[in-house]
Amino acid sequence: MHKPDLHLSAAEAARELGVSAKALRLYERRGLLAPRRSAAGWRIYGPAEMDRARKIVALRQLGMGLARITDVMAGSGDDLSTALASHHADLAQQLDRITETFQSVEAARRGVMSAAEADEGAAVSLQLPWPWGGERFDLPVIKPITYITGPLGSGKTRLARAIAEAIPNATFIDLERLTGTGEAMENDPERKARVDAHLRQFAGPGIDPPPALSALVRAIEACDAAILVIDMVEQGLHDETQKALRRYLRSRSFGGRPLFLLTRSSSILDCSDVSTGESIIYCPADHDVPMVVEPRKGAPGYEAVATCLATPAVRARTEGVIAWRPNVV
Repeated sequence: MHKPDLHLSAAEAARELGVSAKALRLYERRGLLAPRRSAAGWRIYGPAEMDRARKIVALRQLGMGLARITDVMAGSGDDLSTALASHHADLAQQLDRITETFQSVEAARRGVMSAAEADEGAAVSLQLPWPWGGERFDLPVIKPITYITGPLGSGKTRLARAIAEAIPNATFIDLERLTGTGEAMENDPERKARVDAHLRQFAGPGIDPPPALSALVRAIEACDAAILVIDMVEQGLHDETQKALRRYLRSRSFGGRPLFLLTRSSSILDCSDVSTGESIIYCPADHDVPMVVEPRKGAPGYEAVATCLATPAVRARTEGVIAWRPNVV
């Protein structure tokens, strides 16, 4: 640490200030510093020179140019407060230019990626229905499981129906499954046997699976479509059953068919445990174009997905509730 009564050589002064000796010589050539000389001609930095040098270094660390620093130190131009304000304005302009350049590069990068995807052909490409304005939605790849989520009223069910219509040999399984009797299954012993085999995975000794689970499994087995789009897969199921169902669906137990699962349950869609064979589609509350969200913290849309998911207990308490903002007069 520098002491006021010490006189430092150029190397010692540079080390004390955290700059190079070359920088000190530059400040000297610009008239910012005037170190004394020893009898042998060596530069000497006393307390006054070091105090001045510290001010120069501090301004340089703020990114201020030497010309402006020269005016400030000489007292012939702007005072320090005015110089800092002017420097702040310059930095703001630089930031704006950098932001514009960044956005241009990002747009170009997305354009290249979109072109590459267009060459390969999107797996799903459709014109968005109401409540959107007819924008296009493209899904590059259909993975084994695709979760569709979003706040209440975001249009995710309409998107799911549109996806089912856009994909050849896909079927939308709606919530009417919960009111079905399953009588048709009785006339097909082979399908009934498959349903019973599935349900045995969830039932323990003397424990019957929940009616909503039985209805879901029957609806899946009754469908011959190659791709299934299932509305609110957690409907009517408690927490442990939802978690068990998620494990079962991820095991590809229904013939290995790709599944689109609408959900707002954190027991069905666990953001911290999404595999490479799964993807997430998020429908924004403001009816912006749905987006494919990468399952990693910091990715665009990740926090929005995590926010709209809730445990089964919370979902039960808030069933049918839509967030709204009162009009301010």
